[in-house]
Amino acid sequence: MEQLLQEEIGKLEKEIIEKKQKLVELKKSLPMKKVKNYQFMNSTNKTVHLNDLFGDKDELIVVHNMGKGCSYCTMWADGFNGVFHHIVEKAGFVVASPDSPEIQDAFAAERRWQFPMISTNGTTFKEDFGFKDEKNVYPGVSTFKKDTDGQIFHVANAPFGPGDDFCSVWPLFDLLSSGSNDYQPKRTINKNADFQLTNNIAVQVTNYPEAIDFYTNVLGMEIEEVFKKETKLRIGGQHFYIENNETGNTFFEFAVTDFQKTKELLLDNGCEITREYNDESIMVSDPYGLQFHLFERA
Repeated sequence: MEQLLQEEIGKLEKEIIEKKQKLVELKKSLPMKKVKNYQFMNSTNKTVHLNDLFGDKDELIVVHNMGKGCSYCTMWADGFNGVFHHIVEKAGFVVASPDSPEIQDAFAAERRWQFPMISTNGTTFKEDFGFKDEKNVYPGVSTFKKDTDGQIFHVANAPFGPGDDFCSVWPLFDLLSSGSNDYQPKRTINKNADFQLTNNIAVQVTNYPEAIDFYTNVLGMEIEEVFKKETKLRIGGQHFYIENNETGNTFFEFAVTDFQKTKELLLDNGCEITREYNDESIMVSDPYGLQFHLFERA
């Protein structure tokens, strides 16, 4: 009996692989459709066009994310984050959500996401590719191709959902005796407290021009933005804000859900507020040497 079951399992697995390959070929056989050069806002509140998202590649993958309110979409994006450096060897990659750029930037920092994000708010991008109707926004992915003349073509779509090929959690859980039906993803990474460490670190340096040169040309960091007194650098998904300041301090960053409660907790435990930006954003120094920015998650 067991041998018959194993044979049936093996046969079915082979059929699934063959059917999936056939599905891939069928999607490739559909004619590509020319699309316009959509305009978006990226997570740093700058205007970008669909053409810009390709980078130096001629192919592009756009993930249609429902926004930070969806814990399922967050889990899918967490998975893409781990393989992002592999994906961009072949194609451009971006996650699109209806959230505002400010919310995207803060949420991406909290999740430690490496990939770029764009806001589709105020555009018809999701509707045009079947991921939004009058009532709902849907998760999935669209792919695009750019020719030598700069024209952009839509290649294929695929929906996201539990059990699909785009999130490794579900097939792994399906191999457990308990299965995956009772699982619902949670947003928090730090399960022990409300403090969620972001991927932002601020470093005050002396010899500012020489420091930027060292971090970029020796350590291989990439410049993301240049401000009046600091430069935002990136390496391996970590952001470093290099500030021209001889004090020489280093600051980490935490996001919390209940800012006032957390602020009181820190003060009760000997922490000092060194700078107050607004009612939901402060700089903190603890009694043991750690300094950090604290803000409330949107």
